[in-house]
Amino acid sequence: MKIAICQTAGHPGNVEKNLDQMAQSAAIAAENGAALIIFPELFLSGYNIGKDLQRLAEPVGGPAIRKAGAIARESDIALLYGYPEKSANGIFNSALLVNRSGAVQANCRKTHLYGSMEKQQFLLGDGLVNATLDDINIGMLICYDVEFPEAVRSLTLAGADLIAVPTALMHPFCRIIDTVIPSRAYENQVYVAYANRCGSEGSLDYCGRSTVAGPDGTIAAQAGTGAEILYTDVDKTTITEERKDNPVLADRRPELYDRKITE
Repeated sequence: MKIAICQTAGHPGNVEKNLDQMAQSAAIAAENGAALIIFPELFLSGYNIGKDLQRLAEPVGGPAIRKAGAIARESDIALLYGYPEKSANGIFNSALLVNRSGAVQANCRKTHLYGSMEKQQFLLGDGLVNATLDDINIGMLICYDVEFPEAVRSLTLAGADLIAVPTALMHPFCRIIDTVIPSRAYENQVYVAYANRCGSEGSLDYCGRSTVAGPDGTIAAQAGTGAEILYTDVDKTTITEERKDNPVLADRRPELYDRKITE
């Protein structure tokens, strides 16, 4: 399956302009043969927009989400994008997978909140999410979530071939791209697609450099620091071959890992 990543600065605080960009990028990606396009964390609203998040949050099934469904149908491509999800108890930092027919296929809520800003604005998600698109099982995480190896391993053991990660990684933490993303791919023998923001937003300067790491830990595709659409293929045969050559998952001994460590 060919996937695309839309690396962008977006239009902070302007949902309509972000939907317009989604439509344009989805059409381009579909014309280039992609079955899925991934947008950054909180793409729909902007990430560093303060109290405007309260105003722009909407529930699953809200008007912007219905528009995203129409975009997916018109372009014949699945969408994965970040948005602020309104619930009865508050707001989640969420990512939505919309299939090419325009239906909501999965909703992922960020389970590890980074820093005081996120912890003040968002509720903690309480579950991990896998979804199947075509023949590819996609595990969904958001930004900081991927820095916890247990989360990626859990999704892998549940069948994930691809870990899709909308993110908003900013300076000075760009080392995550060079160290964590290839490591998560290698230790789980999956693809990891890390879809970042670029440019600046308020006081934040984003790293860009959206990356797809392959199941052997090598970089399959990587963007620069500006806006672009990045493409690569997710190949289940490559995953199977890597797991045969390097049987890390098969050689696990889970009976040891929860056992008390002796001194």
